[in-house]
Amino acid sequence: PHQTSPTPPLSYVSPLRQHNTMAPDKERHTPFVTSLIAGGMAGTTVDLALFPIDTLKTRLQSPQGFVAAGGFRGVYRGIMAAAAGSSPGAALFFGTYETMKPVIANLQSTYRGEEASSPALTHMISASIGEAAACLVRVPTEVVKSKMQTNAAGASSLSATFKLVVSEKDGRAFGSQVFGGLYRGYGITLMREVPFAFIQFPLYERLKVEWAMIQGFETSPLQAATCGSFSGGIAAAFTTPLDVVKTRLMLGSDK
Repeated sequence: PHQTSPTPPLSYVSPLRQHNTMAPDKERHTPFVTSLIAGGMAGTTVDLALFPIDTLKTRLQSPQGFVAAGGFRGVYRGIMAAAAGSSPGAALFFGTYETMKPVIANLQSTYRGEEASSPALTHMISASIGEAAACLVRVPTEVVKSKMQTNAAGASSLSATFKLVVSEKDGRAFGSQVFGGLYRGYGITLMREVPFAFIQFPLYERLKVEWAMIQGFETSPLQAATCGSFSGGIAAAFTTPLDVVKTRLMLGSDK
């Protein structure tokens, strides 16, 4: 399943200029290392805290059925796989996302003009590029984790599950002759993550701006987290069907 999307790091550009003018600023460049650290910490914290919910969701989506997949038993199975991949995946996403935002904004200004530039388009494109990069780490983590969460045959430990997945050289996964089944479902994952990012991040960024404009000062971390939760919930609601397909492909249920 899709890892619970962390509330984006709070590297937020204030919409307030000097003298409390409510005009939005240009996209600010957040240093790549800062984005890596903040994104990695945010992703790891959220993924580990909500791991039991993620396990239950995976079992509900499993074709073998909720009870057969484990029911409410062993909801922390696969947590080591999540811990191993969460930080680098989230760090890669937010590092790329924050780096690309000023680049896309400048390209828009150059080719479309300042007035025609769209912040929402900037966030959509930047988030999509970030997701494509993050999936290089996220997909192998999800494949291993999903098999452990659903008590797949041979998935008794992290090392055993990893060896099991790598041995799946059936040609139906991306680069299966080299990576085995580690990238099973990579294509559908991108098809799910990109629309998710298209919905979540422009909405997240806009909600923060609107909230700041209403109250007359920058959003607090708690307010920004509320914006992230709301936008992530809406994005998840629209992309759940793709998430189900992704889960079943990663479990090898496309045979």
